Amino acid sequence: MINIDTLISDFDKTLRIFGGVISGGRPNPARHVEDGKLDNQERRHAAGLMRVNHVGEICAQALYEAQGRFSRNPTLQKQFAQAGREEEDHLAWTAERLRDFGSHISVLNPLWYAGAFALGAVVARSGDARSLGFVVETERQVKEHLERHLQTLPQQDAKSKAIVVQMRDDEVAHGAAAKALGAAEVPLPVRSAMRAMAKVMTATAYYL
Repeated sequence: MINIDTLISDFDKTLRIFGGVISGGRPNPARHVEDGKLDNQERRHAAGLMRVNHVGEICAQALYEAQGRFSRNPTLQKQFAQAGREEEDHLAWTAERLRDFGSHISVLNPLWYAGAFALGAVVARSGDARSLGFVVETERQVKEHLERHLQTLPQQDAKSKAIVVQMRDDEVAHGAAAKALGAAEVPLPVRSAMRAMAKVMTATAYYL
């Protein structure tokens, strides 16, 4: 039986995610950071990178929601819910930074969310160990991606860097938690496919 309250809550959350107006539970790590002066090209580049990161958090919301919903393990459900709440913070911080730049969230967010939710559901149905392994590999690749952003963001964009550093640290913690719960190693072909999908997403989200 469908819980109407849950359905309404999920619908409201989805609308806020797509609209970029979701609130974080933790303070923005950039709140006390002072930026240097950015020229127009630097602002566009930083905004493109933060839009990519915002899309990544859209996907994280969908993945954790689906993996938690289709898992029958209460411990995993609790872990996915906790990680999802921290990813909501990332979503709020990156959206706020895009507003700082006068830029926009991705117009393809509903597509990213739907695709990630479907993938999370499939992964969850494959078993707990594989589902956790998917988290470990996803977070490993996200960590690498965020570290590249730290290298390519304008040197004086201290606010964006503060956000990305906290995001990276949280992703590492999520991966470690999943590994401790008994994650299985993701096969090489799957890891390669994940990287290829991520490249398509990041190349598109930088502009759209």
